[in-house]
Amino acid sequence: MEFGVNFFPVIDPAEKTATAYYEETLRLIELAESLGFTQAQTVEHYFSGYGGYCPDPITLLTAAAARTTRIRLATGACVPAFTHPVKLAGKLAMLDHLSHGRLDVGFGRAFLPTEFEAFGVSMDESRARFAEGVEAIRRLWTEENLVWEGSFHRFGPVTMLPRPYQDPHPPIYIASASSAESCAAAGTAGHHLQVVPSVTSAEQLAAMLVHYRRAWDAAGHDPKARRIQIKFTCYVDADRETAYQQGEFYERNYVNHMAKAVAPLAEKGSADYPGYEKFLEKARNYDFRAALGANKVLAGNPSDVLAQIETVREQFGTDLSFSLQFNPGAMEYGRAAAAMELFAAEVMPAFQDDAPKDGTGAEIRCRTALAVPA
Repeated sequence: MEFGVNFFPVIDPAEKTATAYYEETLRLIELAESLGFTQAQTVEHYFSGYGGYCPDPITLLTAAAARTTRIRLATGACVPAFTHPVKLAGKLAMLDHLSHGRLDVGFGRAFLPTEFEAFGVSMDESRARFAEGVEAIRRLWTEENLVWEGSFHRFGPVTMLPRPYQDPHPPIYIASASSAESCAAAGTAGHHLQVVPSVTSAEQLAAMLVHYRRAWDAAGHDPKARRIQIKFTCYVDADRETAYQQGEFYERNYVNHMAKAVAPLAEKGSADYPGYEKFLEKARNYDFRAALGANKVLAGNPSDVLAQIETVREQFGTDLSFSLQFNPGAMEYGRAAAAMELFAAEVMPAFQDDAPKDGTGAEIRCRTALAVPA
């Protein structure tokens, strides 16, 4: 089983400068590679302490590519609705080359009203824009003289340069917060899946994964090629109570920032986001111990966290990979690094027998004869 690291900057400039956050993140990615984590990813958000330090995940991952040689690099996720598909396809193809084929591409719909307003995009169009953007990018990567006549973009004939390093293109992941429909569509298309258990119930998440797996199988895709990534914040310390104290503090910080960012959803609901207006209520009523008991956050000593991971696999399937956030923005570098080292030493070995030998579960194919660095 694979373990990766993710970086969601839940932080205000008064707590830490952007320069400091980026440098610490890059150091932690280097550390993750040395410890055997298989993937590092980051998000796309704007304006607020809820992710706003990363408006362009491709830029941050390009810096990470220059400082690493083996770990895979993932957008988790970038937003097609906010960027023209020709631009986004080209930027991602460049990163695929600069990383020598280590790119995984996660796409997401976004859900914050302030972001849609800034880009002049209606939230009611988000699902259609998302589907069109992902498909346009996939075809730009794989076709020549493409003519695109969509509802939101029209262009062509064009042939994208560079073509992606990976053949036919980087692995595509679809990020889904709560939509079984989105999961089924991803499975039908043969795309991989990113899910976050902290924002949905265990029952709803289980149903989402059933829809995804059934759609994947019904479309005739190879079950062994399917990849489901589940994301958690993780607070691990030799002392259980220390881990719980850290978790309660930083999870509350996360929830407070999220509450501010999602507050407009309560006033500006959208048919494309049924139930999302309840995020604010969930944030206000957040209880760390309840979240811990429901395995929505990983926390405790190594034995505690190992047991939680085993429970998650029993609930949602053994075909999961885990993407873990050890540094929720405002945490100091040393504490996050120590948690990663402890996890790698005392938790990961229990799950290494069934881990793939590379970061994708399959051989990386490239368009050139350039070897992937050892």
